[in-house]
Amino acid sequence: MAAVIDATDTILGRLASVVAKRLLEGEEIVIVNAERAVITGRPKEIKMRYKRRRELGGPMKPSKGPFYPRLPDRIVRRTIRGMLPYKKPSGRAAYKRCMVYIGVPKEYEGMEFERIDAPTTLPRSRYVYVGEVSTFLGAKIPAIEYEKEEGGA
Repeated sequence: MAAVIDATDTILGRLASVVAKRLLEGEEIVIVNAERAVITGRPKEIKMRYKRRRELGGPMKPSKGPFYPRLPDRIVRRTIRGMLPYKKPSGRAAYKRCMVYIGVPKEYEGMEFERIDAPTTLPRSRYVYVGEVSTFLGAKIPAIEYEKEEGGA
């Protein structure tokens, strides 16, 4: 049975590095609530960085890569891929063992979810949810209510 990890309020980079290591060890991992993972930094700068990545191929070469995703589950999966040696057979096999979902699918409802050992509170600095970045990039996902902690710079 695969390990089911809840990405709610987990910093995306830390989640991705832990998951990548476990995938390389041969474990199957399912990540739920991908849209609620957090990217730390200034929200405007984060959104612009992802927008620039999306536009890398440019309008002149629409069939050429690199191709960056819009949907939150694909953004999380692409981040994990960046931490795997995906051009080698071991990395490709590990990448195939990772499944990422927006929300919680019916087959995983009512299950006990694992949490990554990360800070229990969000950083006091600024941050943005992956779902917000995704919506900014033009993904059509259901509206999600995000509870941001007040305070900080």
